[in-house]
Amino acid sequence: MTKATYLFLTILFSNLLYSQDKSIDSLKTFNYKDLKDKFYTYYDNDKNIESKNIAKYYLQKAKKEKNNGEIAEGYILIHLNENFPNALKYLDSLSVLSKNKQTSISAAKIYTLKGNLYYKYDNLKASLNNYILGLKYARIQNNQELIDATNINIAYLNCYMGKNEEAARTFRHYLYNAKNSEFDHNQMRVSLINCYIEINKLDSADVLIQEGLNSQFVHKNKYSINQYLYLSGRGNLKQKKYTDAIAELSKAYNYFSSINDNTANYTLFYIGKSYAGLKSKEKAVQSFITLDANLQKTNFTSFPELREAYTYLIDYYKEKNDKEKQLYYIERFLKVDKKLDEQFQYLSTELPKKYDTPNLLEEKESIINDLKNRKTILNVSVGFLLIILILISFLYYRSKKTEKQHRKIAQDLINSIEMKNLETPPVAQLITSPSPAIEQIETENKATEDKTSKITSEDITQLILKELEVFEAKELFLKKGITSSSLAKSIKTNTTYLSEVINTQKGKNFAAYINDLRIDYALNRLIKDKKFRSYKLLAIAEELGYNNEQSFSLAFKKKTGITLSVYIKEIEKSNTSQQHIVNSFSKD
Repeated sequence: MTKATYLFLTILFSNLLYSQDKSIDSLKTFNYKDLKDKFYTYYDNDKNIESKNIAKYYLQKAKKEKNNGEIAEGYILIHLNENFPNALKYLDSLSVLSKNKQTSISAAKIYTLKGNLYYKYDNLKASLNNYILGLKYARIQNNQELIDATNINIAYLNCYMGKNEEAARTFRHYLYNAKNSEFDHNQMRVSLINCYIEINKLDSADVLIQEGLNSQFVHKNKYSINQYLYLSGRGNLKQKKYTDAIAELSKAYNYFSSINDNTANYTLFYIGKSYAGLKSKEKAVQSFITLDANLQKTNFTSFPELREAYTYLIDYYKEKNDKEKQLYYIERFLKVDKKLDEQFQYLSTELPKKYDTPNLLEEKESIINDLKNRKTILNVSVGFLLIILILISFLYYRSKKTEKQHRKIAQDLINSIEMKNLETPPVAQLITSPSPAIEQIETENKATEDKTSKITSEDITQLILKELEVFEAKELFLKKGITSSSLAKSIKTNTTYLSEVINTQKGKNFAAYINDLRIDYALNRLIKDKKFRSYKLLAIAEELGYNNEQSFSLAFKKKTGITLSVYIKEIEKSNTSQQHIVNSFSKD
């Protein structure tokens, strides 16, 4: 978690103003508000020693004056510069004050602050649990500010878990609809850019990057400038502009590594990916090795993309036949992978997993045995190939079984339709125009109808059913854009009556009714019309009144349980068999 993000999460719960730097020598002349403003000015500009001294003085002053409200604020300030155990102790002390009703700070705020702390130190599970508790109490208190803050916090977790579409919606909402300070607005923009890059909305990301770089707030803040350099580098990487990406990311890395900010690790990872894109394996490997060394120092494994770095190193040393280093990075991968699995249990399955844990465990065992005795390679290889053959055989058998089932469904459909066509008498002469009787009956019923009743009279029901028969017989359901409103209007009734009749008499809603008519029509026509069978999928869909082929395909599969191609294939087979029989009789 970056320092800027953590500050943003914490700043949501305090009304902060940024004042100009003043001398730290005269703290006694400042009131609590001035001290708080001064603390955040130093903290935001990476002057940790100065901000820590102010926080200590703030807490001492509050305790000396026995001001419980300011003691609570002091705990919040001082925990920001502490390591995890000490920071948690200060928040626990804050919780004690709250439980004893010695401060106005709510349980919702305390849980959210704890969530921020766990988030900062890479314990996303505990962070989420605290955010959920904070949201619960915020809703009980009807505290919209804290509810909004927690929604933003959850959005950050969604980013980490790969749910960037969902997170982007939250960030976009608060970027454009909330009253934000310059700091809040900038941080929300940075978060949205990150999501846009992940979901390949690169044009939108670039617009926001340029907007940020042109803002006065960013010009005044070195940290923010390097944030945008980092994001611009990632955007160039996505566009395969590897040289530009390396130039921007390297500048950002020099800055973030100089202040020991976790963004340095992310930046180093993307530098490695850029070199990999240029096929500069040695430089990519060096970047990933440095990244691994940094992570071991901090025990920080906050992003799932780390899997790619380790699989790259494993593959690299596999090519070099350096089994010791290959084994080392497999060990490192398994350790990181275990923590990532614990942290990111909801992580998207789209993340690349070139080496999953079970396969790596098997390969690890193989390499250990190989270092002891290279003769075991043959046995391991044979076993591995056998597993692949078994898997391929299983998949082949399952696909054949599914294919057979689909063919059987298609054959049954064809047979049932052909039998129905033989049994169905010619369609009676159609009613050429809708009956106006419905409108008359409706007018009469309106005079006596109970306003709370939704029961359609039997007369209207029968008239609507007759109109539906005409609708079906004329195949008007093939018309594009047909709606319950347009159909009701054409048969001179209203949508309430029409929907009720279709639901009760047809046993389905309007959409299902139209879809079933169209698919039944398609099933029948495909058997009879060879030319229709030769149409492309889009042409068939449009002929049936669908706006696109996807809608038709989904409707066809839902109705029949098979795809259109399987159905057409079985019709052709059936026709071929019948032709063979006819030819045989002709010869006889």
